[in-house]
Amino acid sequence: MSYTTLSAVGRPIVTLLVLLAAWWLATWISGVPSYLLPTPQSVAVALWTQRDLLMWSTVTTLTETVLGLLVGTVLGSFCALAIVFSPLMQRWLMPLLLLSQAIPVFALAPLLVLWFGFGIASKVVMAVLVIFFPVTASFSDGLRRTDVGWLDLARTMNASPASMLRHVRLPAALPAFGSGLRVATAIAPIGAVVGEWVGASAGLGYVMLNANARIQTDVMFAALFVLAMMAILLWVLVDRVLRRVLFWAPDTTAALA
Repeated sequence: MSYTTLSAVGRPIVTLLVLLAAWWLATWISGVPSYLLPTPQSVAVALWTQRDLLMWSTVTTLTETVLGLLVGTVLGSFCALAIVFSPLMQRWLMPLLLLSQAIPVFALAPLLVLWFGFGIASKVVMAVLVIFFPVTASFSDGLRRTDVGWLDLARTMNASPASMLRHVRLPAALPAFGSGLRVATAIAPIGAVVGEWVGASAGLGYVMLNANARIQTDVMFAALFVLAMMAILLWVLVDRVLRRVLFWAPDTTAALA
């Protein structure tokens, strides 16, 4: 294993150990009651004793998150294309996009549960609402900022508008689309968990809500830890896929290090 690989793996582990040590010192020195701030040991015990519940809850939340991410990405991409290439659609869609971000998701969650039920549908819709705008905004911005020289070259080759879109505008917009997709992946679990807080019978948000009502702070921290790990792993997976797909647009900041 190379030094670079060891360094990339070792830094997160060292950071996690430092945070755990600071957490343990805070609980030991301050003497805060365990129902306000549990110790790392009690959370680790909760992770083990509640492993079956947390595992199935993670599957539920992950399913809601992935479905919301897929649906939101597809809808956001089509919306970006419509906004860029149709002035009429831009006049109609842009106010709706801005309105969807102006209203807090917490305010919409009860309505979505009322309309779509306590099942997975309301959580998927909530995740879609959270990620829809980042994907649409980044992709539409990338489509608008295609290099003029590339477009002129395509015109000199008598390329049709459809060919210019497929071979010039879309490839040029993919890096911006990738940035929006990374942001969407990081915030997609928020929509699913908010939906579970409002009304659900499964999921990590449901576990946290019940644990909070029963003052089981260690279980709540355990569910929060699993949720954070799930979100990080999902983001890393999407980032790795994007790096392979967009191999022709490498990260050049490494040369500055």
